[in-house]
Amino acid sequence: MKEVMEFLKGAGTFYIATVDGDQPRVRPFGVVCEFEGKLYIATTNKKEVFKQMLKNPKVEITAMYKGKWIRLCGEAYPDDRREAREAMMNDNMAALSGMYSVDDGIFEVLYLKNAKATIYSFTEEPKVYDL
Repeated sequence: MKEVMEFLKGAGTFYIATVDGDQPRVRPFGVVCEFEGKLYIATTNKKEVFKQMLKNPKVEITAMYKGKWIRLCGEAYPDDRREAREAMMNDNMAALSGMYSVDDGIFEVLYLKNAKATIYSFTEEPKVYDL
């Protein structure tokens, strides 16, 4: 988990692919945190991405960092606990505080289940992580 979190935080921007009917949708995200041993992402319940993950939780995440790239697949499930939102906010205060608050009714956090990440490089063997 540590290596995956460092990679995504180091990259700054990572891209999440969701499914919208029979059409893939990809968009940039920028915050991630570890809470209770799980990888969490954040969004708002007003966005289509959130609705797509509710309908079909399968997602893929990718990013590039220091000449390597990551592919992470799993299922994203909402966690409506205040503690989970607080963990995300505390870990990403600079990025989130101007957009959301823990109890604003729109800030959502989702954890990845059955997640597997692979970090690739042109010069090294892939490193695989089960999260």
